Amino acid sequence: MGGKCCKSGPDEDALERERQKYILAQLRHKKRVKAARKIQAWWRGTLVRRTLLVAALRAWMIQCWWRTLRQRQMHEQLHNLLKAYITQEKAAVKLQSWLRMHLCQQHYAQMKNTICTIQDPKSCLTFETSDHSQVVSSNQLEFHIEILSA
Repeated sequence: MGGKCCKSGPDEDALERERQKYILAQLRHKKRVKAARKIQAWWRGTLVRRTLLVAALRAWMIQCWWRTLRQRQMHEQLHNLLKAYITQEKAAVKLQSWLRMHLCQQHYAQMKNTICTIQDPKSCLTFETSDHSQVVSSNQLEFHIEILSA
């Protein structure tokens, strides 16, 4: 009796092979998904870096423009201050020259009045110095003006 009879159940080896194929397919699928995720992450990082680079370049351009604008403003402000200083200096010099001219005119008028008062009938002037008396005729009158610059 020991005969073999027909198979009554599914083949155990075939089921095991099917399971292994399924597990291998799942592993391949997981590896592909993992590789796809890595590629997608790399691509997204590339896009982000590109966007950041563009933003950084634009910010740099704006900063260069702003620095140039500020430098022009500072130069213009310095130029205006220098102009104001020069105008004030010129005004001060002109005022000083007018004052000196006025003082010279006063001194001249005073000398002229003194000369006219002191004239003797011979049309001579007598100027006294520390050691002797000097006689000068009125047509030889000398007048020295010393102009001092500041």
